[in-house]
Amino acid sequence: MAILITGGAGYIGSHTCVELLNDGYEIIVLDNFINSNPESLNRISEITDKKFKNYYIDLLDKEKVNQVFEENEIEAVIHFAGLKAVGESVSIPLYYYHNNITGTVVLCEAMKRHNVKKLVFSSSATVYGMPERFPISEDFPLSALNPYGRTKLMIEEILHDLYISDSDWSIALLRYFNPIGAHKSGLIGEDPSGIPNNLMPYITQVAVGKLKELNVFGNQYQTKDGTGVRDYIHVVDLAVGHLRALEKISKSTGIDSYNLGTGKGYSVLEMVESFERASKKKIPYKIVEARPGDAAVCYADSLKAKQELGWVAVRGIEEMCADSWKWQMKNPNGYETRIEDEEDHHLINSGDFFIRVR
Repeated sequence: MAILITGGAGYIGSHTCVELLNDGYEIIVLDNFINSNPESLNRISEITDKKFKNYYIDLLDKEKVNQVFEENEIEAVIHFAGLKAVGESVSIPLYYYHNNITGTVVLCEAMKRHNVKKLVFSSSATVYGMPERFPISEDFPLSALNPYGRTKLMIEEILHDLYISDSDWSIALLRYFNPIGAHKSGLIGEDPSGIPNNLMPYITQVAVGKLKELNVFGNQYQTKDGTGVRDYIHVVDLAVGHLRALEKISKSTGIDSYNLGTGKGYSVLEMVESFERASKKKIPYKIVEARPGDAAVCYADSLKAKQELGWVAVRGIEEMCADSWKWQMKNPNGYETRIEDEEDHHLINSGDFFIRVR
């Protein structure tokens, strides 16, 4: 029996694949590579020394999704696949609603048809909207500020309705806070397309010379240094959270939500300082206008995950920054290139154009 991972070639998906394989699970990856690179699958095999099936399929293709279930004995599904850029979702909302929501419905229909009723869903802290107090716990009111967030919230509601209609389902809704970091090998990490939407890949691309400086959105918030505070969690801790959720749904039925965060908040400037210490690189930045809808502070109460899943984040901010830098340093252009040793890294930093392509 295998675990199907939709979006398994992506940032969080690839790290979860590594943890599953290392824990002895058989996995099958389904991905359309819109937000990912197939090279990440090669790296997963390299890290774990294990092979696995993967399908180049879009979740909107009902026939091919059903074929995956027909060809394999699937025990449970971890569902990462979806579009994820907040700004883009505002510009093209119908694309986001169709892709994220319809894709999930197609997946659940195939699961139901083949009597696979165990699901871990990749949700987001965006479903809390603009909370009035912190830390955020799972019983807070739910809302969303943009189409991306609304797709996550709508999918959660769809899955609640699915369980109400059939109590044999077992579903975990994992609400992420701010994943950063990379696998300690430096072989897999966050590889955004174009200008990064998230803080850490923006910082690392400035450090490696791809971007000139970091834009800090606002410094007038009611925080210790005026910049926004977020709960940053190491992506490997997040991946382990999926294993714990998988273990829980494998032994029970029902639907429940869990925050995955550290419960600690760091400001943008604190993150810059932490990264500078870890990388020994100076990160130039400039303060620009705050983005509408950005909360001043956002961090998690993850006690429920500790009590019910036996999960807690264990990696600190320095390790998150060091691992992010190692990934970027070894892969200055993401999965397009890999730097094999310090000599190669020196050549790139010194302005030469020698890059060993693998």
